[in-house]
Amino acid sequence: MKKIRIGVVGIGHLGNYHLQKYSALNGCRIAGVADIRKERAEKAAGEYDCRALADHRKLIGSVDAVSIAVPTISHYPIAKDFLEAGIDVLLEKPIAATIEEADELIGIAEKKNVIFQVGFIERFNPAIVALGTVMGKPMFIETHRLHPFFERGTDVDVILDLMIHDLDIILHFVKSKVMNVEAVGVSILSDKVDIANARITFSSGCVANVTASRVTGKTMQKIRFFGFEGYHAVDYGKRELVSLGRKNGADGKVEISANLIEVKKLDPLEEEIRAFVGSLISRAAPVVTGKEGRDALELALLVAEKIRLSQEKLS
Repeated sequence: MKKIRIGVVGIGHLGNYHLQKYSALNGCRIAGVADIRKERAEKAAGEYDCRALADHRKLIGSVDAVSIAVPTISHYPIAKDFLEAGIDVLLEKPIAATIEEADELIGIAEKKNVIFQVGFIERFNPAIVALGTVMGKPMFIETHRLHPFFERGTDVDVILDLMIHDLDIILHFVKSKVMNVEAVGVSILSDKVDIANARITFSSGCVANVTASRVTGKTMQKIRFFGFEGYHAVDYGKRELVSLGRKNGADGKVEISANLIEVKKLDPLEEEIRAFVGSLISRAAPVVTGKEGRDALELALLVAEKIRLSQEKLS
């Protein structure tokens, strides 16, 4: 079978990981890389034996699909160029900087009948995948995504940089309309919000307490779900799941017992790339659609707006 010609735009930290994963797949051939810093593109091109370009548009005509791993402000214009050319796109989160941009990208993808996947890597975390086999109706969710400070990612606030991962996971499992959002946040080391907390209420009655920080000494990436059927805790970084449920004991009383769930030892980014390539071949909808990317963006922007309003009250 003819190999899929892959292009990668943005050869930074994440773009290089995309290249590694594609190069390991027999059905793919890296046809070109693009980066506004030509030296980065040339270094990658030397390693993967492909074209190096400073202008991403010059990839059009020589690739079947692209991964886009550039700063958020460039997501919309670059993705638009490829989607309009009928090229399948894997676009790193967030889908865009605004809802209007997201809606236009989704509309173009539908019109051109191309695959448009948004890169929410935690959807492919094996602990989250395993959680999906036992998750019931969550009523309370608590998340902590805490990281040390890195310059990378500070083109956006911590909500679009980090918190949006958990917002996507919450929306994925709650599947209910957002009724209310309360949020606070502060800037510490950048000119944007670096620490944020949000309390989100859903029409189902579920409440989510979501915390994100990019100025913390140690890394913590955890999410906990409480529901009528039990308790589930995921450590994203360790890819571990603790799941407790209810059962009737020998005396007829309800007891708490551990759910024995296999968590496969898989690499989330590799699984994300495999899923994208699978959609390229089958032409089936991607695991994370443009619509889901838009929903997560909409909630993230609402959190950011609530923080802005809370800051105004304090000033």
